Amino acid sequence: MNYLRGFTPWIAFAAVSSFGWQWAAVTALVVAVALLVVERRSGAAADSLILESSTAAFFVALTAVAFSLPHSGLRHYGGALALGWLAVTAWATLAVGRPFTTGIAKRQAPPEVWHTTVFRRINVVITAAWAVAFTLTAAALTAVYAEGLGSGVSIPLQVAGFVLPAMFTARYPERARARMAPRGDA
Repeated sequence: MNYLRGFTPWIAFAAVSSFGWQWAAVTALVVAVALLVVERRSGAAADSLILESSTAAFFVALTAVAFSLPHSGLRHYGGALALGWLAVTAWATLAVGRPFTTGIAKRQAPPEVWHTTVFRRINVVITAAWAVAFTLTAAALTAVYAEGLGSGVSIPLQVAGFVLPAMFTARYPERARARMAPRGDA
């Protein structure tokens, strides 16, 4: 579950958001940059840090906006903006044929499987699952914020937006390998 580490800044953002969006943004930015530095120093390849790099870019921009326009209406849509950014990141990596989960999976899978059809397919499907979850969660949060439904609705939505694709990510690869192996695609 190394991929969960990449979501640490987003979790920090959510946790600190009750203290103000500026502080949530700057906290998440510090966590994102620290995570990138630690991962790069540990020898992680750039392709395994797509999520972390995208996250740092998002929080640079959000921190700048939050401090320069502290009363902006965007402050009410932090969760939706965050999930929307993650959705754009996931969809973009699929569009360019480099699913963001591939680099993460390479850190856990042996090199001999990296170029197999099964490995590629698993990462396309998992990245698509995350992209759909991020997109749906961002849209739902936008509606929740617009209707003023509050954290009693937004927090469970955000949790589901991460937990469901995480559960899928944990279970899908084994099922896919088992289903595709008899065809000789492994």
